[in-house]
Amino acid sequence: MKKSILFIAIMSAFVFTSCKENAADKVKEEKVAEAETRDANAGKFAVITFEEKEFDFGTIEQGTKVEHVFKFTNTGDAPLVIVNAKSSCGCTVPTYPKTPIAPGESAELLVKYNGSGKNQVSKNVTITANTEAGKEVIKIKAFVNPKAGGAPAKTK
Repeated sequence: MKKSILFIAIMSAFVFTSCKENAADKVKEEKVAEAETRDANAGKFAVITFEEKEFDFGTIEQGTKVEHVFKFTNTGDAPLVIVNAKSSCGCTVPTYPKTPIAPGESAELLVKYNGSGKNQVSKNVTITANTEAGKEVIKIKAFVNPKAGGAPAKTK
């Protein structure tokens, strides 16, 4: 028991005497200023505000290529950076701005649809950006008339 207490006392003394350097002396002033700026901006996000989040092409013929421009504004406090825009299938292709959109500025996102499918069709485009949610969704839809002479629709 005495050996355990002696061992703990020696280890404690070693730990307390080995840390002679003051960690506060190692902090550089420019790093402190950089951290303060980062922390002040930590709560600021870009906000993507669309004029419309859904567009209906109406009735189109199968295979007819259509496109629509979704207009949006960055109503947030930080520059908007769109990292990716992905559709729910390969028949829909979004094109998005690759440069940051400053707060208050507007931009456009083009969505092209190749007219595939039959009857009522609905496609989502998911936008990955530096917004608070991280993802935004817009939607296109259309009623696609099958080509004449095509196979009849299956009924249940």
